Amino acid sequence: MRGANLLWILLNVVLVLADDVRRPYELIVLRDTDTLKCTHVALRDTQLFRALPDEGHTTSKFTETPGQERISFIAREEERVWARAEALCGDRHTWDFHTLTLLQSASNSNEAEQIVLRPTYVWEDPLPLEVEPLITSGESDNRVDLVFFADGYTFEEKGKFIEDAFRLAEDISGNQTFYTVKPLLNFWAAFTPSKESGIGSGGKPKDTAFGLYRDGTELRGVYYSKPEVARTACFSLGDQCDYPILMGNDPLYGGLGGEFRVITPSLANGPLVLRHELGHSIIRVGEEYDGGFAYFGVNAAHNTTLDAVPWSHWLTNSSASASTAHTHVHDHDDHTHVPKAARVERSVMPLQDYAWTMLNASAPWSTTFNSSGTYAWHLVRFSLSGLPNAPDLLVELDGKDLGWVPREDIGVDRWHYDIKVNKTLKGGEHEVVFTLKNKTREGEAQLCSVEILEFGDESEFVSTPGHYSLYPTFSEKNETSYRPTNEDCLMRIVTTPNFCKACTEGLWYALLRRVTLIDDLAVGCSPAGERTLDLNLVPLAHLREWPVGVEESYEVTWARDGIEVPEWKNQTSVADEGGALGSYAVKVKYWTEEVRVDPDGLLESEAAYVATTRCA
Repeated sequence: MRGANLLWILLNVVLVLADDVRRPYELIVLRDTDTLKCTHVALRDTQLFRALPDEGHTTSKFTETPGQERISFIAREEERVWARAEALCGDRHTWDFHTLTLLQSASNSNEAEQIVLRPTYVWEDPLPLEVEPLITSGESDNRVDLVFFADGYTFEEKGKFIEDAFRLAEDISGNQTFYTVKPLLNFWAAFTPSKESGIGSGGKPKDTAFGLYRDGTELRGVYYSKPEVARTACFSLGDQCDYPILMGNDPLYGGLGGEFRVITPSLANGPLVLRHELGHSIIRVGEEYDGGFAYFGVNAAHNTTLDAVPWSHWLTNSSASASTAHTHVHDHDDHTHVPKAARVERSVMPLQDYAWTMLNASAPWSTTFNSSGTYAWHLVRFSLSGLPNAPDLLVELDGKDLGWVPREDIGVDRWHYDIKVNKTLKGGEHEVVFTLKNKTREGEAQLCSVEILEFGDESEFVSTPGHYSLYPTFSEKNETSYRPTNEDCLMRIVTTPNFCKACTEGLWYALLRRVTLIDDLAVGCSPAGERTLDLNLVPLAHLREWPVGVEESYEVTWARDGIEVPEWKNQTSVADEGGALGSYAVKVKYWTEEVRVDPDGLLESEAAYVATTRCA
């Protein structure tokens, strides 16, 4: 009888996670921005979304495909999600585009039933995928999962694909970038063989799983020609695929952000592209480098008042204090609050050109720009590919050799270069020239981008790493927004391996919105007849396998019948009298120096249960 009682207890304890363990529903819509005609709909139940508003959560953004918008909607009720789908795309029975729907079966079994609504679209089965773990920390329904999908790897190259994927996963999660949040992540490799090795070029894909290709021969974007295949592949994995990464079997620079993160396993550039694109996707932030078009999120400010600066609590200047965020102005009987402005570092961008031009020995590439002559020093920033040796290229500013040398062992891959000049540019016109000296490099040597930046002196512009202020960023239209640091963040300098503090905090927000700190709460009876409560937490703080060099801690508080039990403080395994009945609750708080504010309570999780039978 005792064994039967134990089984009854394990099956009938009423367990509730305050984060709401009911799986919400997610809708993804792709549609044309001009005609508003939908081209793709996906609907499925999805994993936890914490602090989900009653009306649901909507995000919308333009994709890398011109004229296309991607809309995501998450809500608790399936009916609400279907209603939104039909509001955007019309009656579901009239849909004639790629549509995927994944619903839990009515029997509440663990098996999922896939329903495909496609009146005129011919259904293709998902690619046969061999999925292998690379780096995992927990079950997919309480982790954020990143999946590398193979493109251009033949059956014989499966081993190479696994090695490439593991190297990249380890590179971005070991000691940098995603190191401190690693316990919230899983990395997987999903292999399907391609008929041809490598990726296409000149706008023509090879016969590969997802049809990756370069538009020309230059080292620039890598595009996909089979988006429906990629969507179906990720969709077929359910919770195991939150962020699909299409990896093309090519040793040189290339990539693309957006719906899919497209990368190559380039030794020099693969990790750079991957971590930058994941920053966009996971944290949902825009660029920090100059010359872009999207500046938004926790790393972008468009107003200098402290209230409008997302990272005001990180500012090095003491004016970030909430108590000084407003200036009080008294004028007779008037009492007004004037928002206080944060300091702006003084810099300007007189030249920015994404040239993407092939160099030739017969005619140097050159451009001019104007300087006001009022800045203390300047920087020449550019990126090149196809130039492995210093004698291959001469880089000049106003006729002076800037002494460019390539990164050691870069070969013909792309790389980024900064040449700092500690002197004031004279007011007036200036010229920058790139001269190809080695004719044999024609057809391969490329100037990707060039930029001139000017900066104030030490009193006007703080370039010290770790200093947080308002640093101007200049868009493709030369419009100004502001970023948190000079060049501490990989969202600005792709060769930097880490996020700034503002982006890191945003990363915690994004991940903990989909992950609760409590993996499991197991209730049982000990051989001595005691009721046992075992709390399984995400392995952060003292539960990590290895320390990560940041201050962090867990705080665990237990209550029995609404009254705190002090002797159980910070315990993950406790025992109570076996005959006790009633309610139990546990609250977990996580603290890390990488998060200073937590407006949505994402660093807290709670669980409660009611025991209705005795152990003894």
